[in-house]
Amino acid sequence: MNPQNPLSKNGKAILWTRQHEHSLNDLKTEGVFRIKYNYLYENYHDITTYYTKLYKWFVAEASSMVPKPEKVEYPIWCSVSPENTLPAIEGTVVYELEIDESEVIYFDGSKWDYVLNHHYVAKNPDDLRKYQEEMYIKGFKGLDLFSLVDGPKGKLYPDERDKVIKSWIRVFDIDSWDVFKVQGNIWEFNENHIKKIIYP
Repeated sequence: MNPQNPLSKNGKAILWTRQHEHSLNDLKTEGVFRIKYNYLYENYHDITTYYTKLYKWFVAEASSMVPKPEKVEYPIWCSVSPENTLPAIEGTVVYELEIDESEVIYFDGSKWDYVLNHHYVAKNPDDLRKYQEEMYIKGFKGLDLFSLVDGPKGKLYPDERDKVIKSWIRVFDIDSWDVFKVQGNIWEFNENHIKKIIYP
């Protein structure tokens, strides 16, 4: 269940997202903006596949919370406050959006960093300590933990690998409403959602 955004009013959430200026053309020609693979490639280049594998996991989990429209492939990352929004720079624009609260999936961006690094997402500090002790006893140290998910060790230790991946669901657990940690995911937006467009 999504947490309540304290900044929401009348069932509407205000979100901000920085996108490439080609998004303006998408809105004009298609009537909607969605993230496409080539947009991700423009950002991540040679490591795009690394990110899209993790996005695939995120999409599968997020879709069970807010159904994904058929034509959507990837999520749109949004900030929940203007203070934590990437500024508009050359070649980009920032959209201020008003979205139905029921269409927003909130998650903890600091926990997402653990997912990006293929680490275990702990319930709390005590759980993390117990996990690290357990793995140390099993002979895992340092970078060994990273290789569990996408390296050869994962095939040798499937239970440990699954434990890490299953822990990732905790990115959707919001422990406190910190605008510098909490982020919002939406699947798409159109011109009716736009309150303001901020140019460089």
